[in-house]
Amino acid sequence: MDEKIAPHLEELIRALGDLEKTGIRAEFDKLIAFRVPPDLAKESILRKFGGKKKVLKVKDLSANLKNFELTGRVLDIGEKSIRPKEGAQEGTLSETPERPFKLYTGVIADETGSVMFSSWKELPGSIGDVITIRNAYTRIWQNRVRLSIGEQSLVSKTSDSKLPSLSELSESQTKKLVDIGSVDFSVGAVACVLQLSQREVLVRGRQSTVVSGVLADETGRLPFTAWIDLPGIDIGSIIRIEEAQVRTFRGMPSVNITNNTKVFSIGPEEAKNLAFTFESAGKDPVLMKIEEIDSRDSMFDVAAAGNVVSVRPGSGIISRCPECSRVVQKASCRAHGKVEGIRDMRIKAVLDDGTGAMSVMFPRELAEIIYGKTLEEAEQLMFSDVSKDAVYEDLKRFLTGRYLAVRGNASKGEYGISFVAEKVWVPEDDLVFRVVELLHRLEQDEGAGKERNSQVPGGGVNLA
Repeated sequence: MDEKIAPHLEELIRALGDLEKTGIRAEFDKLIAFRVPPDLAKESILRKFGGKKKVLKVKDLSANLKNFELTGRVLDIGEKSIRPKEGAQEGTLSETPERPFKLYTGVIADETGSVMFSSWKELPGSIGDVITIRNAYTRIWQNRVRLSIGEQSLVSKTSDSKLPSLSELSESQTKKLVDIGSVDFSVGAVACVLQLSQREVLVRGRQSTVVSGVLADETGRLPFTAWIDLPGIDIGSIIRIEEAQVRTFRGMPSVNITNNTKVFSIGPEEAKNLAFTFESAGKDPVLMKIEEIDSRDSMFDVAAAGNVVSVRPGSGIISRCPECSRVVQKASCRAHGKVEGIRDMRIKAVLDDGTGAMSVMFPRELAEIIYGKTLEEAEQLMFSDVSKDAVYEDLKRFLTGRYLAVRGNASKGEYGISFVAEKVWVPEDDLVFRVVELLHRLEQDEGAGKERNSQVPGGGVNLA
């Protein structure tokens, strides 16, 4: 082994464990092959795979976390045998392909919430015991964040703990909507119904009615889906939900009302003591700072404003697959192969408000509004110009620097905030405030400049 690389690999092993089994060594070798200096390659690997261990609570969990520590009480645990598929590498998960291995699954909780877990090793505790998991990681499974315990994880039973009792943690925790995250397993909430609709779906060969809509309280909003009838509940109803499940779609949590969920209507007298009413919860969201949106993994139906600092490649006229609506590249859909695409238009922009930046996706309806051209007009521009990027270049000239407000859903990933806009406008009230604030700052700067010019080196007064 190259003696220049060896010390960095030893440090990675101390921080991350077995590099070969986790595939981290291959990542390191790839960086070295691209002539990245060993020390920079090491730092990149540590940032990506989490070289510094963190102690987290359940509420802090999100997708794709690595190398953290968590302590919780086991609420449920079970095991099942899994036989590896043919062709699996020998020795995977300490078993040969001919022998099945055991997967342990269950729920673990602390005072901040509960989360489902899966473990490839037998745990030292049983239901009711408190365990500490080191070098744990998370992943998305069946639209939910799941705590994963792998071969490199260390699990120990904790005898002395300040966690609530098993009976307390087993109860569905009542949370404000803003505190419900994709990691939550079972939650309760008090909220009003802002939107409500029904649709017929085929479930296991039988036609069923699914109710969906939007819940709101004084802290925010979340979508919900009910797989049971909700008699007597309509738009404007204030309800209490217990033991609802949380599902995640594209990073956004939603409340899932199942057969095990209890739903109660709240009467007028009890509703008087709540911090919200249907009218207050139904008001348009106020503009938020982007740094505040960035502090959460996802936010449903929020608004922000800022300047367009960049229009990203992929903006303009695109083709979509007629089957799945994916973007078609070179007349090919990654799911359906060669297809005849359908013309569409979108804008991918970066919005910056001084506190942070986020990537905003504008679908065709909003793209036409802020661009001032319809899809058909944009096509004419493309056909009349020799460049296939004519619309994209025109969008950059037209939009860069514009001040816009957007409303929609935000989720945070590896590359920052992704915001899907559902509404866009120019906030004129906010614009007036910004102009007044700018003029005030210019006056202050002008006054400070005059004061500096009135001084000469040595402290004397300039009389010229």
